[in-house]
Amino acid sequence: MAKNLRTSPSDSESFCQNEIDRMLKNSQTKVIMPVVTLALLRSFKKTTQQVFSDTEIKGAYEETVKSLQKFLGHDFHIGAKYYDAYGTRMSRYSVLKSVAHLKYELVAPYTTFADSLCTWIPPRIKEHIEKRLGVVPSLSSPKARMVHAEDQVQFVDLIRHQIDKNPANFEVFSFAILKIHLEKFACKIYRDTRTSAHDKGVDLSTNFGVVYQVKKLRILTKSEAEHVYSELKLNFDNERLQDGNVILVIDDISKEVKKYLIDMKIQSISKQDILKLAVNFDEPEDRQKVLRVVYEEFRREYSSRIK
Repeated sequence: MAKNLRTSPSDSESFCQNEIDRMLKNSQTKVIMPVVTLALLRSFKKTTQQVFSDTEIKGAYEETVKSLQKFLGHDFHIGAKYYDAYGTRMSRYSVLKSVAHLKYELVAPYTTFADSLCTWIPPRIKEHIEKRLGVVPSLSSPKARMVHAEDQVQFVDLIRHQIDKNPANFEVFSFAILKIHLEKFACKIYRDTRTSAHDKGVDLSTNFGVVYQVKKLRILTKSEAEHVYSELKLNFDNERLQDGNVILVIDDISKEVKKYLIDMKIQSISKQDILKLAVNFDEPEDRQKVLRVVYEEFRREYSSRIK
């Protein structure tokens, strides 16, 4: 009787692709694991080498980062500093197995489908970065910023679309709009924390005693408002709260809850309020400034550490 020769799901090319998608989903400010995978697969294709020292992995990774930067046309979200823990982490995705101290073997099914995966991974990384960062990488060009800022309606549409992409975009676009708005009143606002902390919110300090906390969330009930207020009490001293010097920047809030927070001396700014500020930028120069700040903030966190 003939044996069943069907391929196990864990031995298939789709298994590898799903694992790479999982790596992308788990990436924060930098795509690392898919780039390491691509680097090892390219080395395997070239030399049939399957066992790599940590030093060899690092060298292949850095070379691949540079080639992907050329492929992407920018260095955003790619090019983190290499750490020797990465080799061990790759075992979570069934790419490598440890064979000695800081020595790893590239295993099947990745070796089996090395050719097709080497073709598939770069455009998949590009698609992921474009989906996550949207228009941001293109804002490096003053000409691109000018084009986006020239028409007020087009500018506001861009802000509306980009600010909703993810928590990082919400935080950075909100900050940029507040910054340029407050400059008109000779006020300064500073962003020191990183978007990777978006689960807890991002603090924006000012030179006039107010702190903004940016959280991409909706507060529609009193219980949700009480939960947020409890967090604020942990993060800020009572005097600052009682003086009304903490302002929430959030996705959405009901009128009832907005009044409830005001009674507790917490003001709130919703996404719609941010968009109204964007509408009020009458001069193209101000709109260009917003886009420049967005680019600079993302560059501070997302640009490559490998040149």
